[in-house]
Amino acid sequence: MHSTSLLHERKAFSLTNCARCTQTTTKMEFACSHVVCNWGPDGTAGNSQFGPDYENSTILQTGPLPPPLPPRRLRKPRPTSLPNMPFVPSQLPVTPFSLPPPVPPRLDLLEEENHFKVNINVISLGLGKLADMSQDAGLETFQRPVICDKCSAALSCLSSVWKKLWVCEFCGHENGVDESLAQVCIGQRVGVRTDDLYLPSMSEDDYQNLEDTMVVFCVDISGSMTVTTKVTSDSGSTLHISRLEGIQDALQRTLTFTLQRTPRRRVALVTFNDEVVIYGDGTRAPLTIKDWALVDDEHIWKQALGYSVPHCIAETYQHLTQRVKELRENGATALGPAALASVALASKYPGSKVILCTDGRANIGLGDMEQAQSSYSEAPYFYRKLALQAVEKGVIISVMSFKGTDCCLADIGRLADVTGGSVNIVSIGTMATEIQSISEDNVLATGVTATLLAPDGVYFPYEDENNHKLVREVGNVTKELEITFQFAVKPDYMEYCLQRNTLPFQLQLSFKTRDQQKVTRIITEQRPVTTSSQILLGRLNMAVLAVHCAQLCAGLTMEGHVTEAQRQLAAQQDLLHHISRLRPIQKEESIYGNWMETMTTICDNMKADSKSLSDEAAEVVYQMKRARSIKSNYTAPVQKKTLVRKKVMEAV
Repeated sequence: MHSTSLLHERKAFSLTNCARCTQTTTKMEFACSHVVCNWGPDGTAGNSQFGPDYENSTILQTGPLPPPLPPRRLRKPRPTSLPNMPFVPSQLPVTPFSLPPPVPPRLDLLEEENHFKVNINVISLGLGKLADMSQDAGLETFQRPVICDKCSAALSCLSSVWKKLWVCEFCGHENGVDESLAQVCIGQRVGVRTDDLYLPSMSEDDYQNLEDTMVVFCVDISGSMTVTTKVTSDSGSTLHISRLEGIQDALQRTLTFTLQRTPRRRVALVTFNDEVVIYGDGTRAPLTIKDWALVDDEHIWKQALGYSVPHCIAETYQHLTQRVKELRENGATALGPAALASVALASKYPGSKVILCTDGRANIGLGDMEQAQSSYSEAPYFYRKLALQAVEKGVIISVMSFKGTDCCLADIGRLADVTGGSVNIVSIGTMATEIQSISEDNVLATGVTATLLAPDGVYFPYEDENNHKLVREVGNVTKELEITFQFAVKPDYMEYCLQRNTLPFQLQLSFKTRDQQKVTRIITEQRPVTTSSQILLGRLNMAVLAVHCAQLCAGLTMEGHVTEAQRQLAAQQDLLHHISRLRPIQKEESIYGNWMETMTTICDNMKADSKSLSDEAAEVVYQMKRARSIKSNYTAPVQKKTLVRKKVMEAV
């Protein structure tokens, strides 16, 4: 694109976008309106002797408190020599003169400084909204951004260009810029924010049919699936239904549901016991993998990848329902090889899903969890590798087990955690609803990478990178996904940041849409700087802080850092308690408090027993890792399950 046309296009976008940015704040939220630069990695935040006095509100004050009002003087008595004032009935009776009542103390500024241990420098990204291109149909787009040669920050409205030279506001590197692009920068103004879309040109062959996705049902038919559960029928009679019968009924309902909702979608069936059988769409002869092949990952991948599924559910419904009816239970549990085959089968269609249903531990072939009880096992490595393969191919894996079973969800649940799926423990009665919900076609983007840039001197705690640039490989994004980050200022840069007055932040989100269109979305904004002593705790965004705490502590727990998770939970609970003294606690904040109590119970049990997570606890922890704000329309089921799990853990 010529520089002149790029200039006009970018100018037009900047004007429209600056007016529009106030409507998109839910996509990128900060817990605090200011950057608190004196929070320490030890969880303390002290006062500072330098820096401006700010509060995290839209109005800036010149000092921590206004000057006190002067006391009213008592009026002198009226001289007796003067005539009496005429009485006017409309006048109110005179109030006795007295000193004014004392001004109530400001609880949020009673102390010289806020001694909170929670890092309130938190950013929440609503990736489900950011990757939903249907919400941004009116946005103008460009082909490529102007990138800093050193830190890869993009030129934005916060950039300053003078004499063809752009000094990057994030790293200070000097970049040569075309003279025509210099006019694009509109100067540094507090509150300026841009939201830019970049769509590179593509050929017709690069696109994919939106309905070209697949859902693979990977079903356990081992001997343990004969276990029955007592249920009550619609007529009131008592029945004993086996786990396999429950799955068969749930699959029949889900096939009907899929036929009605998305008739052009592909559906495939894979079963496993002591062998893996690939039925595909049910129209072909099944492919069986057994014996030595169950430990050969390359062979399994090649065989499953070559098994074609050419038809959609509208054409294969009768074949699939018949295959499901004919299933019989027996044998061992080759869960690992079946999961690998299912991912390979779905990998030809980015945005596809694998739903893994099992009632026991893998005990044969790749990913054998009984072998995992020995001192050395390759099972954890196998599941981590498979999860990364699925992410690379744009496949989401969800794991489902039965109540009262032991499937090592803490290990196989990583398949769902890494790929963006869900982990659920179901009963016979709820299975059909859960499978239908999980199988819903709600994938918005694949191959998602989020890059967060802050100025030099800022770092991201609990991340591998100890610099001002953070790269997170997200993988697949569904409608409700939110992720959070926390950041902090290095002690040596504290004074510099305060003198700078504002700090810029930039999000670069790269992904592929469902039709395989490559997109880069860049959001840039700046935030004023302050110290912890000037923060009004009652005005913090508790939704952002609570979701981040849930995600962070769940991740720490899964990685074995239980003590650190307990410390973070205690700090969050202390903050919530302090805020409850300043203002009434909202209903959503009470639920966030229940989250913290649930995680605290799980961590305390792990610390006391020195054991790994039970399946029930693992389900809760994985749900916490994908926690999202309650204002989302997708959170109600999660909240109910979390509270139920809390009661279960307390009973234990």
